[in-house]
This record gives sequence, C-alpha cells and structure tokens, in this order.
Amino acid sequence: MEVVLLGTGAADGWPNPFCTCVSCVDAARRGEIRGQTAALVDDVLLLDCGPETPRAAVRYGRSLVNVRHVLLTHAHADHLGPQALLFRSWVEGSAELEVIGPADALDVCRPWVGPDDPVRFVPVEAGDSVTAGGYSVRVLPARHKVFRDGDAVLYDLSGPDGTRLLWACDTGMWPHEWFDAVRGARFDAVFLEETFGDRPRLSDGHLGLPEFGAMVDGLRSASAVTADTDVVAVHLGHHNPPIEVLRDRLRPLGSRPGRDGEVVYVGGGTSAASHRTLVLGGVRSGKSRHAEELLASYPSVIYVATGGNRVDDEEWAKRVALHRERRPDSWSTVETVDVAEVLRAATEPLLIDCLGTWLTARLDRHAVWEGGDTGPVDADVDELIAAWRKCAVPVVAVSNEVGSGVVPATASGRLFRDLLGRLNAKVAEASESTVLVVAGIPLSLK
Repeated sequence: MEVVLLGTGAADGWPNPFCTCVSCVDAARRGEIRGQTAALVDDVLLLDCGPETPRAAVRYGRSLVNVRHVLLTHAHADHLGPQALLFRSWVEGSAELEVIGPADALDVCRPWVGPDDPVRFVPVEAGDSVTAGGYSVRVLPARHKVFRDGDAVLYDLSGPDGTRLLWACDTGMWPHEWFDAVRGARFDAVFLEETFGDRPRLSDGHLGLPEFGAMVDGLRSASAVTADTDVVAVHLGHHNPPIEVLRDRLRPLGSRPGRDGEVVYVGGGTSAASHRTLVLGGVRSGKSRHAEELLASYPSVIYVATGGNRVDDEEWAKRVALHRERRPDSWSTVETVDVAEVLRAATEPLLIDCLGTWLTARLDRHAVWEGGDTGPVDADVDELIAAWRKCAVPVVAVSNEVGSGVVPATASGRLFRDLLGRLNAKVAEASESTVLVVAGIPLSLK
C-alpha cells in the first residue's frame, strides 16, 4: 500500500497560528507547517477527511477523483469536513462513494449529500469487520469520544497486496485487554497519534509522549508491532518539543514523526514513484543540514558524497568532518561520482550531496571546461535523470542555486552556471518536492 500523509498535525495544526511558544516558533522558522491529520491510500481510500484534506491532496499533487472509500474515525471537526461531499457533487459523473464510520459521524454527513448523489453510508462500531473494495477493514475501539462512548473508532486495514496497517487516530491509552484485538497482527505500519507531548494530562482521550511509548510497548508485547513495523507518530501538536527534540525522543521507541506530504510505502516495498526531493540553496545557506533533517527519521541512510577525496586540502577535510559529525552513526557514506549507478542499485534511502560537484566531475572527465563538446555531459545528465525517476527508495539531492548571483567573469564559470541551472530544472521537474533554503529557512517551491 502507498500511503500519502495529507496532514500530520493536531486539530489546531502545528504550529498553532495563534501561538508563539518555542515549539511553534521553531516549526514556523523551518517551514514545517502541519495540517490536520488524514491520509490517502493508493489514491482510492481516505483515512479521515477533515476540512483541510481535499486542498492538502491538491497541494501534494494528488487527485481525489478515484477515491471510492472514506473511513471516518469520529465526528470531531478536524477529522470530518462533510462539506467535501457537497463539493464532490458539483462534479458531473462522480462514481459511487462509500463512507464508513460510526453512526454519529455518518449522521453529520447525510445533510451534505443530494438525493441523487451516489454516496453509500456504512455504519460500523468496534468489533465489526467490513470490506471496502479490495481492502479488508477491522474496526477497533478508541479511548476517545465526541459525545458518548463508542462514537470514535480506529481501523485495522489490510490491502489487496497483503500489507497491513493500523490507523490509530484519535485515542488515549488502551486498557490492557484491548490489545487482544490486534494480537499477532504484525502490522507493516502503525500510524499512532501523539498529540500532547509532555503535557499528557490535558486529556485522557489523547496520547502524550509517555502514553505513546506505553501504547507502542503494548502493541509490541502483543506482536502487533515488530522490528519491521514502521511506527509513525501523527496528530502532532505544539505541546510537543521542537521537532528535532521530538525525533530524538521518539527514536528509542522505534518510531518517528510523520511529515505532511510524506509518501509511506507500507510493507517496505519499493516503487518507481518513491518520494524524490531536491534541496537548493546558496553557499552556507543551510541546504545540506535541511536535507539531512528530511531523512533524519530513517534508521539507515546512504550519504552519497560526490566531492570525492581532495588530497592535501586541509580546509576541505574539515568541512567533510563537520558534515560527518552531525550525521547519525547508523548512516553510511559512499564517495562516488557515479550517482546514476547508486540510484539504480539503492535499497536504502539516499542523500546525494551535491549535484554541483557531480557536474564538476563530469566536466572534468569530458574535458569540457575550455570549450569542448558538451554532448557527453548532456548524455550523463540524461542518464542521471532517468535513474532519478526510477529510484526505488526515498532520495534527497542537494544542489547549488546559481541563478541569483552575478554573471561569472570567465567562460568556464558561465558554462558551469548554465549547465547546473539546466540540471537543477530537470531534477526539479522529476521530483515530488523542491525546497529552496535561504539563510537557514526552507521555502517549499513544489
């Protein structure tokens, strides 16, 4: 299953737009703006559909035209925006839509559906099992409620490919006996709310960090979470510490924070559509650090250093050492200019730093600096782009933004600027995300 996280924030998102706490200021500075939690599965099934969900899908390049099933956990306003049903009805020829959820949530939806709209409601409660197209759905209890016990649920979803996920948003800590419902499930992925960080006493209907850890431990004891399960924290709010601290707090629990727009391949399978990100920036802009942060949640990453070794260059050696010191020990480093081959063979997430030094090596190899034929370099670029498009793992590439500086004084400088500008444009076109980092602040371009 492919899961696109259309939002990973709490009801008020993160940052809260009315707040100036350290956590909110840090999130805003980073440009990590989390919307209300929802997910799109295989482009055909929605897990919750709050008022922000339809627009988030468009923002992340996804259409909802093929959605045939919506699984609602409960009727709180951040999880249920029934007006989406009305907006859908304005498009002629809409296919049948199946809306599954607690009866109270479905009652909220009914007034938004016209008498001839092809919408079918399927009320469920904890303990039920239903099918949604090729998906098998088990309905689980939630320690959460809108007005009464039982009007909120969680979902155990199995896909046509046999992969299985748990959508656990919203809930407080489960009683011990509830874990029997998922005993032996061995989920490929668990999306578990973690709303209140270090302030769990705000509500027993949500998890803070201590309860999140206890919930994961309970799932692990029941063999619902294994060493291979991708445990993703969602429904994140500003009562959590800043995101870097949160990552460090979650890592010992075998989990990580989700990210808005992230594509999760449930079951660890590979796909030609794996998420590709280009990070651009000027010298000392913070682009490499931001690229590292994008992959910080993965336990193992291959850092592809395209600069090679520079013998007797003490300043360069210091730069390399600083980069290595801030990367996790679990990351490995490959020093190579054959980036296309690395992309084709990758089985773990990649960070390529950077395309500018890769291009320099291509120009050196083909002796192009002094007016030679650029045809061989163009062929290398085409090979790189083809491998980038087909890369089967998440990959982030760093490159220099050269379009804002002065015109270089030399012909070789102008050649490099022009070729790198074209390379950046081609990589950006083939990427799901492109970010420009200016003065340490990431700006989303795509």
